[in-house]
Amino acid sequence: MRAWQIFRTGEPRDALRLTELPVPEPGPGEVRIRVAAVAVGMPDVFMCRDSYALRPPLPFVAGQEVCGTVDAVGDGADPGLVGTRVMSVTNFYVGHGGFAEYTLANAPGVFRVPDDMSDADAASFRIGFSTAWIGLVRRGNLQPGEHLVVLGAAGGSGATAVQLGKALGAHVTAVAAGAEKLAFCARMGADALVDRTAPGGTGDVADAIRDATGGHGADVIYDPVGGDLANRSARTLARDGRLLVVGYASGSWVDVTAYDLLRANASLVGVYAGSYTRDENDADHEALLTLAADGKLESFVTVVPFAEVPDALTVVGDGSVVGKMVVAVSS
Repeated sequence: MRAWQIFRTGEPRDALRLTELPVPEPGPGEVRIRVAAVAVGMPDVFMCRDSYALRPPLPFVAGQEVCGTVDAVGDGADPGLVGTRVMSVTNFYVGHGGFAEYTLANAPGVFRVPDDMSDADAASFRIGFSTAWIGLVRRGNLQPGEHLVVLGAAGGSGATAVQLGKALGAHVTAVAAGAEKLAFCARMGADALVDRTAPGGTGDVADAIRDATGGHGADVIYDPVGGDLANRSARTLARDGRLLVVGYASGSWVDVTAYDLLRANASLVGVYAGSYTRDENDADHEALLTLAADGKLESFVTVVPFAEVPDALTVVGDGSVVGKMVVAVSS
């Protein structure tokens, strides 16, 4: 099978090579998926750079999230899954990622795909929207009418939070870089827009967030970015506010001070999607599919061919992508 392997540490165009590998055999509890589409995320870039915690020994195939058809199962996995179209997180952490024609996944980690959902939308759905649901609903307890501030709102993680926040009835302030990304955030449903590249740079973000929320501040901050942007935004937390720690696309985690939390009776809340049971994940998944069927969660993907995997990771890594990048692998 064709596969893009990370064979050395570096930027994606230097770290990746196209190669031929044997089709993997599913082990106990695993399924094999013929990959139709794979989503590109910052963790894939970080794995090229050797700055991601879950990175197997070189060489390996990255790609966390796929849509495809189950074509084989290992011992203990439901044989009825064969022939089923699914979305899934891959076993990338042991080198069986989605930048290949076939990949492996743990059977409990595959989820149904509605017939009317495209391969590209399904490939980009599971991680982003389930994380947003866990963050905003389970961990953040976002309420209708509250002020939600989404950092990195034009990226794959941020866009899911913008859409879900609107669907949940929040007033959404999107923080992004430049006019094109802000226009995208408006299309995703954001009520207010903050340009972090405006004169003064991130130094003006806190004031801009306060203005965007009518002086109220942020009840919930959804942070997949980290770094200085998150640190400054934390100063806008309203009383009883919650800062949701989702990721570190900037390369460093948020480093909020105890004083920032103390003065607002605010909370720093971790958001980790991997700690929930299958029953909980199923409930969340079906709730999200219902919102999608009702037209409250829209497509926001750009699809590129398999030959362009290194280029796709490069533009995700430099932050120039608007929305979510997806690679078409097979039909």
